[in-house]
Amino acid sequence: MEQNDLVSVSTVSVTKDLNLSRIDDDIILFDDFANLPVRGRPSRNLGLIVGLCLNGSYKYTADTEVYHVHAGEVHIIHEGQVVDNFRPSDDVRGIGIMMSYDFFHEIVKGIHELSSLFLFSRSHPVFKLQANEIEDAVDYFKLVKKKIDESGKHFRKDVVRMLISAMVYDLSNAIYRIQMGNDKKQTRAEAIFTTFIRLVEQNYRTERRVGWYAHQMCITAKYLSETVKQVSKRTPNDWIDNYVVMELRVQLKNTTKSIKEIAQDMCFPNQSFMGKYFKEHVGMSPMSYRKS
Repeated sequence: MEQNDLVSVSTVSVTKDLNLSRIDDDIILFDDFANLPVRGRPSRNLGLIVGLCLNGSYKYTADTEVYHVHAGEVHIIHEGQVVDNFRPSDDVRGIGIMMSYDFFHEIVKGIHELSSLFLFSRSHPVFKLQANEIEDAVDYFKLVKKKIDESGKHFRKDVVRMLISAMVYDLSNAIYRIQMGNDKKQTRAEAIFTTFIRLVEQNYRTERRVGWYAHQMCITAKYLSETVKQVSKRTPNDWIDNYVVMELRVQLKNTTKSIKEIAQDMCFPNQSFMGKYFKEHVGMSPMSYRKS
């Protein structure tokens, strides 16, 4: 099947008719695996899907690789992966969360080591939790669902964001435990990607040139671009822009700085240039976003 024929699955495309717990197009909860958006024809995932199998088992393919998931195991499907052949057992039961990548990066932005731990899950997308970790994950899920369903609360989204952040921390503890006990060495491509992301996290406020990052890593910009695209299905510019846009959103919503001051802090040539950049990536002007 040609890539152009692939169905794209995102938090936007998951139908609201399913009556799932959700906040806009940022996050959706699934407490019935029958509703997971991984069935039918091959589809390209445009969000982050985290599932926990509580009973039974299932298998699926991601980028043609077959994965088997059993009770007590987590699966993580990343943005850009082509998912197919979801085959659950008759007694399968589990919980799942789908987040837009903007929402996920808004949660983990600036949290030391956290995003690099999730990068590890790209090469280890299925891993087993300990009994106490399973219990914690279920408790988090129930609490997040409760808060999402409280639709009248003014700070509902902020509370959910903090709860998801805590849940991701705990999940990353499990990833860290597995990472430390894993004998499988990172491939060179994975090591380059991890180094690149760490450099972006440290420098995105002042540097947005792919060539600069390649120079820091003593490789060519072309090689960096090809490697990052191979590992993450996103270009280096996509990653850099993602971090920059998330920071702009945070500053516009959570500080009293003027737009001119924010442009200076983020090393844009001028306020007008930042405004065009922000509108290109978000679809509205910085001022409109601040007022929304």
